Amino acid sequence: MTIKEKIIESLQILGILNEPIDEKLNRPIESERFVVLDTETTGFDYVNDRILCIGAITLQNGTINLQDAFEHYMDQEHFDKSSVQIHGIIRSDVLDHKSELQVLQLFLDYLGDSIIIAHHTKFDMTMINNALVRNGLDKITNRTLDTASLYKKTLIKSNLLQHKDHYSLDDLADKFDISKKDRHTAIGDAYITAIAFLKILKKLREKDVSMLYHLFR
Repeated sequence: MTIKEKIIESLQILGILNEPIDEKLNRPIESERFVVLDTETTGFDYVNDRILCIGAITLQNGTINLQDAFEHYMDQEHFDKSSVQIHGIIRSDVLDHKSELQVLQLFLDYLGDSIIIAHHTKFDMTMINNALVRNGLDKITNRTLDTASLYKKTLIKSNLLQHKDHYSLDDLADKFDISKKDRHTAIGDAYITAIAFLKILKKLREKDVSMLYHLFR
């Protein structure tokens, strides 16, 4: 048994660590390639609504790589006038649309085995996984992080302070003074989420968060 393994075992015995650390997560946060994503959809119904666009950017070593951005629009088989007011995507837009299957395959290649970051990750991943299943593909099983949840870890815990149960992407943008110029576009929201994640990391480092496994506790 190595010294590191002995330390981990001792911490588990003392109850400081509740469960073993996954070796894949036992490395510095900066070493990981993250894919920060957002989807624009026709609505919020997991069954009947469809993805219009997937936008994503990569983040590694504390740097957002805008040259490695992903933005693809899907053919609109389902249309909801009410959601157009939010995302602004209409059928007549002159955009390079691809089939749902084509976009999903491109995204899987782009994603690889990277950790996924999104704001309210459950919604985006459910929509993407439902689309994958619909096209006969396997669901994504990559690890995911949610900036809404991570942000709460930065807050001071006190009975004297009142915190919200729900923090929107607009809340984080306002808190960290992030421009909302391209809000409600998939790539724009992915960019805002990526900056928010870096701001959150800066605050978490004050609490000695430096390893990947710290983010998943």
